[in-house]
Amino acid sequence: MKMYIVWAIAIVVFGVLEGITTQLVSIWFVLGAIAALIASLCSATLPVQVIIFVAVTVIALIATRPIVKKRINTTFEKTNADRCIGNEAVVCEEIDNLKAKGQVKTGGQIWSARSSDGSVIPENTVVTVEKIDGVKLIVKIGN
Repeated sequence: MKMYIVWAIAIVVFGVLEGITTQLVSIWFVLGAIAALIASLCSATLPVQVIIFVAVTVIALIATRPIVKKRINTTFEKTNADRCIGNEAVVCEEIDNLKAKGQVKTGGQIWSARSSDGSVIPENTVVTVEKIDGVKLIVKIGN
């Protein structure tokens, strides 16, 4: 098989892979494969094509990765709900993880709740909010 066909297939495969991911994983391989394809069309030997592929891929990665990392925001925005974490809450409906039920009241709001250790927590118990999981507070008894 001619190497330019292999490089063309590699471009398509890496391009499709890049298209189905959201993390810019293989764009650098696409650039390297394009460079190797050009080298193949210029009658470069296989070792030269591979060296060009690796070199262009590494150079593209080194040159663009810091820019890409700045553009992609990987930090999470805190919400007002985060202020519940660490607060005390009062159980207003018995918490039972196995029955998928339970509610607590904190900060004047009623939330669905689950216990962090899986224990059943009776009504009117004071609990501490450990974290938020979706729209549920994960709580524990005591501090």
